[in-house]
Amino acid sequence: MTQVLKCISPIDGSVYAERAVLSGTDAENAVARARRAQKDWAARPVQERIDLVMKGVARIGEMNDEIVPELAHMMGRPVRYGGEFGGFNERASYMAEIAEKGLAPIEIEDGATFRRLIKREPHGVVLIIAPWNYPYMTAINGVAPALIAGNTVLLKHATQTLLVGERMARAFHEAGVPEDVFQNVFLDHSTTSDLIAAKSFGFVNFTGSVGAGQTIERAAAGTFTGVGLELGGKDPGYVMEDADVQAAVDTLIDGAMFNSGQCCCGIERIYVHENLFDDFLGRALEIVNGYMLGNPLEKTTDIGPMAHVRFAELVRAQTDEAIEAGAKAHIETMAGDDGGAYLTPQILTNVDHSMRVMREESFGPVVGIMPVKSDAEALELMNDSEFGLTASLWTQDVERAEALGAEIETGTVFMNRADYLDPALCWTGCKSTGKGGSLSEIGYHNLTRPKSYHLKKVTK
Repeated sequence: MTQVLKCISPIDGSVYAERAVLSGTDAENAVARARRAQKDWAARPVQERIDLVMKGVARIGEMNDEIVPELAHMMGRPVRYGGEFGGFNERASYMAEIAEKGLAPIEIEDGATFRRLIKREPHGVVLIIAPWNYPYMTAINGVAPALIAGNTVLLKHATQTLLVGERMARAFHEAGVPEDVFQNVFLDHSTTSDLIAAKSFGFVNFTGSVGAGQTIERAAAGTFTGVGLELGGKDPGYVMEDADVQAAVDTLIDGAMFNSGQCCCGIERIYVHENLFDDFLGRALEIVNGYMLGNPLEKTTDIGPMAHVRFAELVRAQTDEAIEAGAKAHIETMAGDDGGAYLTPQILTNVDHSMRVMREESFGPVVGIMPVKSDAEALELMNDSEFGLTASLWTQDVERAEALGAEIETGTVFMNRADYLDPALCWTGCKSTGKGGSLSEIGYHNLTRPKSYHLKKVTK
């Protein structure tokens, strides 16, 4: 019996879309087509590949009026925020802009006797497994540079955002990217693991849960396939005694609550210097109490449902456990909270690191806030996590932030901002957040392999 993937809309629990998965044979055929197409694609001039990719990006922009409500139906983000095309375009445009530099050979010598250099070679076929929470922006992080670098791409998107890969493939094909060069595929987990174990890909890029990342690593074990993994997070914010409190509150609370807290680098715990704690908390409560929880198709809605009921159940369980253990919940249950996917955003105090809500990934609209006395105390708490994606520091002192950042176990250190992916900087993590890096020049290095040339010239 053919397995069918179903996107259950968090708006009302109905089946919004469904697609049959590829059989093992059909999946292998898709890989074979991609492999055959890759050499010709890589042989095209870099600028030609850039132009075709950017035409595909522009085509997505032309579809935005259709995409925005489609995203609301699939994963619950309110239409008032207008979708993801701004970040989608920014990331692709930057990678196009730096492609020549990022893919340029490293020239060692070109003299009378020797020519020595290192070139960048595409891996071949790249599998990109994208998540549902920012389905376009996370996908383009790998799709654009992989194609520009001369790889062919198979995109497997999350079931919750089932139509995104299909729409991206359509846009890129309409722009002139050959169909076998960029394929959207519907795969189940076992077929995906089988393909990886069979050395089908030169590189696998995955964004998602720690458990799924471990499954991918196990599938790739012994194949020597390159793997890039962006997994869980529990990103901290630290507000120092000299911080601009209002700016810190505005950014950190938005970082904790936007997209119903379903952000890879969302703020999940906040440490505030004790002298500012009451002020920070009061301003935070004012912001969250002003939110409207409701149907994401309505323009007045600030926070829509979480993408799936089971995600909301996890957040409720963490919150209830914390309250039982002595935490204080400050936000009264909102009228739109249905006990299912629609979840009241919550601020907790009297929390500590014995509570799951301060240790394990929540990936929802809840944040614990703790007072601290010093940088040393804040540093110990920030590093008391199995994850390491970003940390957000709030101070007037750049040197202090940079010095403290050097001691924080994380992939990115922000000062006076949060929850932003800068395409010029490598997007990376440490500890259980994963390994590898996307975007920036380093992103091109990860999507290619170095090839050395040591050419001795014939001399008389």
